[in-house]
Amino acid sequence: MRKLQNSLYITKQGSYLHKERETLVIEYEWEKVFQLPIHSIEHIFCFGNVLVSPFLIGFCGENNVNLAYFSEYGRYLGRFQGKQSGNILLRKAQYRMAETNPVLIARNIIAAKIQASRKVLQRHIRNHGNDPEMERVIALLGNSVTRLKSAVNLELIRGIEGEAAARYFSVFSHLLTLQAQPHFQFDGRNRRPPRDPINAMLSFLYSVLGNQISGALQSVGLDPQVGFLHADRPGRDSLAQDLLEEFRAWWIDRMVLSLVNRLQVKANDFSIDASGAVQMKDDTRKLLLQTLQQKKQEKIEHPFLGEAVEIGLLPYIQAMLLARHLRGDLAEYPPFLMR
Repeated sequence: MRKLQNSLYITKQGSYLHKERETLVIEYEWEKVFQLPIHSIEHIFCFGNVLVSPFLIGFCGENNVNLAYFSEYGRYLGRFQGKQSGNILLRKAQYRMAETNPVLIARNIIAAKIQASRKVLQRHIRNHGNDPEMERVIALLGNSVTRLKSAVNLELIRGIEGEAAARYFSVFSHLLTLQAQPHFQFDGRNRRPPRDPINAMLSFLYSVLGNQISGALQSVGLDPQVGFLHADRPGRDSLAQDLLEEFRAWWIDRMVLSLVNRLQVKANDFSIDASGAVQMKDDTRKLLLQTLQQKKQEKIEHPFLGEAVEIGLLPYIQAMLLARHLRGDLAEYPPFLMR
């Protein structure tokens, strides 16, 4: 479990939360492991097998504490909150910002995405030596970040983002090791359907993480369907897709590359259906989910909070920071900037 500002994240399976006078107590196997003043908490996020006493639930309802439940793997299940939640005011602020002034948030998100893409490429050069084409792309991505600063509308931001993504993926195959290259090829990003194993893995994991981001947004009272960068579309959680941009390169792309380069997945772990779409076998899908879950347990320093957090908590932290910005508590939305 971890307290971040006014939010408490409970990830230890079998934890029991209850109230003792003015104190929130967390027990594990009948022993107290953590306690803090109950009035200092505004949000409690429970993952998996976490029990909450009826008295604490009642306190949350009476005092406008957001109590949200997720599966152990981060799938949003629901939340309990008193009727004086203020969510309608938050959502009105979200809708107003999305309609009248989405540029600043969209620009910050895409700047973070492009910076993360650059760092993935720079890391490869540090570890494997010079690559002139990759170095050229790194310089172009740096130029894209500079150009973003003067982008005054969504059309320009989307254009810069699309151009940067194409350049990044143009050298993505350079990130494959010599031992992986006989088994895998990557000729560019494709989807709906994916035409090769790497694209199949990327699309699958983007979708899984996007769903978890959607749950994180709902848990703080935001509407995941109304974004700032991605246009509204029936059935699409546009705001979740917005925040996903911050995590694609350094989280999902690097994870897939690690599996491929270590030959933890191979070409025969996939099949091709009649339409030419590449499908993952069940064991492959299971391996990806297990690896994603392991990655979520790793810790990383959050550049805005200035403290180490589990990677799996980042969607919830970013959702909270976005809500704080929309409420007027933060002058700008601070995207997750990979260092």
